[in-house]
Amino acid sequence: MTTKRAKSLTKGKAKTSRARAPKPTRATLMRAKTSRKTGGRDALDSFVDAAAHALDLKLEPAWKSAVKTNLEVTLALAALFAGFPLPDDAEPAPIFSA
Repeated sequence: MTTKRAKSLTKGKAKTSRARAPKPTRATLMRAKTSRKTGGRDALDSFVDAAAHALDLKLEPAWKSAVKTNLEVTLALAALFAGFPLPDDAEPAPIFSA
């Protein structure tokens, strides 16, 4: 007994390359940092204060700069990830293991 294979949905379509996204230059990152400034106070400062208030966290002033720096690094890494091109037919891996 033979079984029929399902037809590939991507048959005949051109494959998109998985080329790496270009790394942002130092100037681009600096422009991104300065564009967040709002009236003398950085938007990240406001965000850290608002998040601490929303989560009812007592954030000591000595820790604010460390939290802000961590958030800046996280946002820069997220921008690199978001800028990575994926083909339209990309699917997540069926099994994840560490």
